Amino acid sequence: MDSGAGPAGPSGGRPGRRRFLGALGKAATAGALSATAACASPHPPERESADRTRPDATRKAPDSSAAHRPVREGRLFLGTYTSQEGGGKGIGLATYDETTGRVTGTGTITGVPDPSYLALHPSGRTLYAVDEREKGGVTAVALSPDGGHKVLGRRDTGGGAPCHLSVHPSGRWLLSANYLSGSVSVHPVDRSGALGERTDVVTHSTPPPGPGQDGPHAHQIVTAPDGRHVLAVDLGTDSVHTYRLDTEAGTLRRLSYATLPPGAGPRHLAFHPSGRFAYLADELDDTVVVCAYDPATGRLTPGEPQSTGSGATTNYPAQIVVTREGRFAFLANRGHNSVARYAVEGGGARLRFLGTVPVRGDFPRHLALSPSERLLFTANQKSDSVSVFRVDRRSGELRLAGKPFAAPVAVCALPVGEAGRTA
Repeated sequence: MDSGAGPAGPSGGRPGRRRFLGALGKAATAGALSATAACASPHPPERESADRTRPDATRKAPDSSAAHRPVREGRLFLGTYTSQEGGGKGIGLATYDETTGRVTGTGTITGVPDPSYLALHPSGRTLYAVDEREKGGVTAVALSPDGGHKVLGRRDTGGGAPCHLSVHPSGRWLLSANYLSGSVSVHPVDRSGALGERTDVVTHSTPPPGPGQDGPHAHQIVTAPDGRHVLAVDLGTDSVHTYRLDTEAGTLRRLSYATLPPGAGPRHLAFHPSGRFAYLADELDDTVVVCAYDPATGRLTPGEPQSTGSGATTNYPAQIVVTREGRFAFLANRGHNSVARYAVEGGGARLRFLGTVPVRGDFPRHLALSPSERLLFTANQKSDSVSVFRVDRRSGELRLAGKPFAAPVAVCALPVGEAGRTA
């Protein structure tokens, strides 16, 4: 999901971020939409006509022929802003039909404030959410097959407005990115999935802020496929930092950082399955960049900026995902309100633009593939909806699976398979 946009950038309309961005000197550029984990832009782009963006609150049952086909049902967790007018009441719960793409709401996990980004433990038994508020936190939720989910507790991140989090592959550490303070945090995970006291928090002090920025704005933190390095994307300083995580002490040691062109506003990256390349969405200059990655050193080397397919539309790319086989990549375009499709070539070294597909919603801040990769979900923040696409795994084509599902201020969509696996 995203957090708010940088001071000079757009924002996704995060309630918490809107309240305190002014105090941090964030510029309110007309028409700008922020691209951080919970972007809260003061001037969102024009909405599409109501008949195109309004979600269908009452979904029709699948046709009779579908009833004779095998049905696989997965779970869907939805992130939102609870402090925003018209927002959710906590983490939204739903199921989805793997065959038809139909989504059915099943309830809400309450007691979690502003859960704008979600991540699942490798065991599939615990869900984690950021609490994207000025005094940031992270919350752990124990998942139960019968739906009796239990909030295990909250821990402070030591930073402001955390907008992204991920679990280390070992399952022992939770990593989070604090947008407002430009810092990254580490929390231990015990055997129950609950979180311990923070073991580290590191603020990005270099390089200097980019054009129009008031300081660092960490937007994402992920572990590289090699498992030895942790990368943190910073929108405010146009940089991506490489850390080594001490898996015994839970501390981070910075090794290097890669810089993007001034004003690029990097937001999210996704690795190719080879572990030798990563694809970076730049929110502020509306580009996507192929980066070479060295597993031995953790060093990231950005290539030339490429088109997102938005044309002359004011656009803030958000989330990017890559298919498991590394054949296709998909990018969420906020403003253009589309998903850009790319063919991955040269063993991961090149992206070839294939075109865009409308999401039939407004401001797709997050997208995710189902574990089977037969479906793609987009969380459309400004139209309060989630769109579902069928994915042709041979051609990379996307086909909308019915009308969007109604979900208040949908900023994150996390599909989980029958066995608790995520894409």
